[in-house]
Amino acid sequence: MGRWEPGARERLVAAAAELFLDRGYEATTVAEIAARAGVTERTYFRHFSDKREVLFGDPEAYNHVFTDAVAAAPADAKPLDAVAEALRAAGGFFVGRHRYAGVRQRIIDANPELQEREQIKRLHLTEAIAAALRARGVADATSRLTAELGTVAFSHAFSRWVTADDDSDLGALAVDVLAELRAAAR
Repeated sequence: MGRWEPGARERLVAAAAELFLDRGYEATTVAEIAARAGVTERTYFRHFSDKREVLFGDPEAYNHVFTDAVAAAPADAKPLDAVAEALRAAGGFFVGRHRYAGVRQRIIDANPELQEREQIKRLHLTEAIAAALRARGVADATSRLTAELGTVAFSHAFSRWVTADDDSDLGALAVDVLAELRAAAR
């Protein structure tokens, strides 16, 4: 396969996942990922800044799924209801990605460096959701707390979803987890 073939990014992601599962994250090099994907290392670095980023996609696009949904929530929606809309929308982001999400999570769970990157990604998501809530006129402290509840709910739902046997609706599951949090607070 020539390096000019379309789909290099997708091939790199698939190659990295295969190699990380087969050899382990630490034992796999960018050169090996590029070779398996049929591209050069230079092409790899056009798509990803380092080896771990192949597992983390485009964080801005991911965060926008949440923040756009918060912004689009009805004007009279309470902060937690706006976050519930974001959780529903985020479920759509993962449609058709159940198998890969499970593989990716196994790789992350086995590597502290990747777990740290996942936590940073979650922190950035929380900050983005809080900013979207503040843009709706929600007070800073309430925005932060509500955003944290949303990302906790999504994280727990995601953990349940990736270990499930079927590709159920992640967004609905996340909203259910948020409802569990609401019920626990009563």
